Amino acid sequence: MSDVLDMLWATIESRKRERPAGSYTVQLLEDGETEILKKLGEEAIEVIVAASAEGDERVVYEVADLLYHGLVLLAARDLSWQDVEAELRRRFA
Repeated sequence: MSDVLDMLWATIESRKRERPAGSYTVQLLEDGETEILKKLGEEAIEVIVAASAEGDERVVYEVADLLYHGLVLLAARDLSWQDVEAELRRRFA
């Protein structure tokens, strides 16, 4: 994992454990998996719209949002980015 992904994952895990007030990540986790899935779907649509009608900068911005929300989903399900990496390694084996 890159340093940035490591930091992001550590932050999400920290928010999950410590539940600081005012945290967007905590709000997502407290809203539950259905709401996280809705947000993940919204972000996927925003990636598609950006890719079809907006510039590269917007595509990068929206993919970053999609990745963040995907990581929150993994955390909510007690999964990890390492689980995803293991699956990707399996596919390339």
